[in-house]
Amino acid sequence: MDIFLISDSQVSQSQEIPDAVPLKGFLWIDATHEEVAADPEAWRSAIERATGVQIYDPHMTDTLNPNHPSYFDSTQDYGMVVFRKLMLNGAAGNGNSQAQAGSGDKLAAAPAAPAAAIDEGSKRKIPAALSKLATQPVTFLIMDHALVTVHERYSRTIDATRTRLLELCSKTEKTPHAIRLPASPEDLLLRLINAMVDQYLDLRQPLTTQLDRWQRALRDPRRPFKDWMALLDARIELRKLENLCEEQHDAMQELRDYFVDIDDGIEISRAKDLLLVRINDVMEHITRVLNHARRLESSIESAVQIHFSAVAHRTNEIMRTLTVITALFMPLTLITGIFGMNFEVMPLLKNAVGFWLTMGSMALVVVAMLVFFQRRRYLESQALDRR
Repeated sequence: MDIFLISDSQVSQSQEIPDAVPLKGFLWIDATHEEVAADPEAWRSAIERATGVQIYDPHMTDTLNPNHPSYFDSTQDYGMVVFRKLMLNGAAGNGNSQAQAGSGDKLAAAPAAPAAAIDEGSKRKIPAALSKLATQPVTFLIMDHALVTVHERYSRTIDATRTRLLELCSKTEKTPHAIRLPASPEDLLLRLINAMVDQYLDLRQPLTTQLDRWQRALRDPRRPFKDWMALLDARIELRKLENLCEEQHDAMQELRDYFVDIDDGIEISRAKDLLLVRINDVMEHITRVLNHARRLESSIESAVQIHFSAVAHRTNEIMRTLTVITALFMPLTLITGIFGMNFEVMPLLKNAVGFWLTMGSMALVVVAMLVFFQRRRYLESQALDRR
């Protein structure tokens, strides 16, 4: 557990939660699910001593739930945000989440992951770009003089923020280009969430590259597309990303309303105005990820439709070729059938040149039909059509 006291000009770190609310600045109390689940009541009591705020039981249950969706809730004393972020190691972190669910049973029975999600890694073939969409929840408790965060053991965003604050703790003098410290718990909250959303923005390029490869494979008529299960799994993952972004956007919208409602209604300060600008920027980034996921899903559906249209067109070309061949042989079959009848007296049957006359007539019939088909444009190839 890390505890930082952040003021206007300095940052100090402590190993223990203080027993009183800070007079200046605010506290950032960062804990992991293991630390909270080890003794939930003791952790909640320590938070109450340091902030003067008691966390409700349902919110404690939500804090330890590894499968909780993104959402926002508020009370008279604090606001609670659950935001699902990308895992550090992608799908490899699923085991940690399940372990946390087991440790959280000391407080309340957290809902277990569905069986399909547990066996997902062994039954489904998810591409490398889409396997990075595994997420985990981070809980934020927003109070007047404190921000409490609870997350899994490894978090890139929180680790990077903690490292920057530790560097500021070690500096005795303020450098000209030092970063601006968070002015409030809300400011620190939005900085962390904004960094988490930027990780989703970084996924757009690999996702687009993967789907472009599939689209080229679907449109290649020379090679049949066989990776249908991976394509279906990609669509499922994109649908999950779309639902995830919608939940995140709704949570940020409720958080924005919460910031507006707690204002005195007389004058919006510059700090509050900056908070609203920052949260609008976060919501705009979430919207960009949501729109990109929808575009990718639409691109997959369009590529599949184009693939089946190309297959149908190729089938029609083959059937047209077979039809032409059948049409050419129909009169020849008729002629051979007539001369194959068992009559004693037939024209040209005993003539020395009868065979050659019959073959010549058959050739003339074929040439005449080819000229007819050519004029009706029945024999144009795909290469000529593309020209």
